[in-house]
Amino acid sequence: MRGVALIALAVLWGAATGALAQGGTPLKPSPGDKCPVCGMFVAKYPDFLARVTFKDGSQRYFDGVKDLMKYYLNLPKYEPGKGTEEMAAILVTDYYSLKPLDAFQAYYVVGSDVYGPMGKELIPLGSEPEAREFLKDHKGQAVLRFREISGDLLKSLD
Repeated sequence: MRGVALIALAVLWGAATGALAQGGTPLKPSPGDKCPVCGMFVAKYPDFLARVTFKDGSQRYFDGVKDLMKYYLNLPKYEPGKGTEEMAAILVTDYYSLKPLDAFQAYYVVGSDVYGPMGKELIPLGSEPEAREFLKDHKGQAVLRFREISGDLLKSLD
């Protein structure tokens, strides 16, 4: 009985901490966490952080959405043996609030005059009106959703 209670507590704790991360707690990589795409230490760039959490609890941090998408679109290169179906959550950092957003719910501005740690970057925002305003204010080219971001687009940002 005691073991069941401990397992239930662990499940509740995991759900609560996951909800907190999406509810506004900043993403917190360790000083040693490196982007699996470019190798940069990501803690130096809190305004652009992105994170993938796998169902096994492992996490990967990125210095921006561009590298996150390179990873996502070519997962076998970076994580042999893992598939996107094993991902429990993908979070990006909202440009204005600096709070985590579900990557699939965010709006991304491409082609703006705002650069990230790796140069040209996809800028995540929490709503379409914010994205449209950002696009106008920062000379962006388009507002995209997660599934509209392609490998060809990413190549054009390098």
